[in-house]
Amino acid sequence: MILGETGTGKELIARRIHSMSDRAGRPFVKVNCAAMPFDLLESELFGHERGAFTGAVAQRPGRFEVANGGTLFLDEIGDMPLASQPKLLRVLQEGEFERVGSSRTQHVDVRLLAATHRDLRAMARNSEFRSDLYYRLNVFPVTLPPLRERRDDIVQLIRHFIGLFSRRLGKEITSVPQESLFCMLAYDWPGNIRELQNIVERAVILSQDGVFPDLGDQIRNDGIADTVARPGRRYYERDTIVKTLRETNGIVGGARGAAVKLGLKRTTLIARMKKFGIECERWPRGSELRAEFAGGRGIANPAMTLLPTPIRPGENEAATLN
Repeated sequence: MILGETGTGKELIARRIHSMSDRAGRPFVKVNCAAMPFDLLESELFGHERGAFTGAVAQRPGRFEVANGGTLFLDEIGDMPLASQPKLLRVLQEGEFERVGSSRTQHVDVRLLAATHRDLRAMARNSEFRSDLYYRLNVFPVTLPPLRERRDDIVQLIRHFIGLFSRRLGKEITSVPQESLFCMLAYDWPGNIRELQNIVERAVILSQDGVFPDLGDQIRNDGIADTVARPGRRYYERDTIVKTLRETNGIVGGARGAAVKLGLKRTTLIARMKKFGIECERWPRGSELRAEFAGGRGIANPAMTLLPTPIRPGENEAATLN
């Protein structure tokens, strides 16, 4: 059972589990229980015989038969109608079922993975989901944390999606403004990775001269500005200044100073240092920060070097969410 909010990548995890298992060379079949009409779900899962119902003009195997020997992924299992759940429970326990309109028993060997954003335990207590099916599914639960609880992944995801959409759209992004990065780091992302992916795709479409556009107006227009956590933004802005000062050995002004690297005026940077309580002194160099990006080129803005090992474009294409 894969649990997590919408957009956290449950299908991606299911595919990864399948690809790393002994069934990797066998079929991976997905069924979205929420997208299937109530009267067609049973036929979709278990198949039907010719003439079993109006419109059944030919025999059709169900998804369990198609996935035989492989993996069946039931997405949004919490939306499965109660009437269909006993037959699913029987397949899980006995490995057998009958097609709609048939009395012949079919036997299958299928690994079942189920996913939902709902609280099935609460639904079972309220008789909205069969408790016996819940306990049968909940053998090995995997809970995916929301993006707001793993903010350190945001920069790497931004890199990945910029590289992905840059190739698709024939564009090259060489710099990301600090304000855009701070905004994305501080935002709570209720839509999780899928929402981040859509925002980055939009930004790449709107980009000009290799510069990632300012996302402030886009986020406000989407009605999500109120969810930006100001304390979180303050933390990441201070952290970026500290890291840049370490890189410049405490030099604020001049051609090699932190102000130039941050794209700020010297007086502006000093004002922000006072605001965050950062003393102007010789900073020891910390661990080297990598500035690798598209095609091995450096990122113009050091705010994109918060993580030591960025994802390069072309790697992990499977991370795209459908």
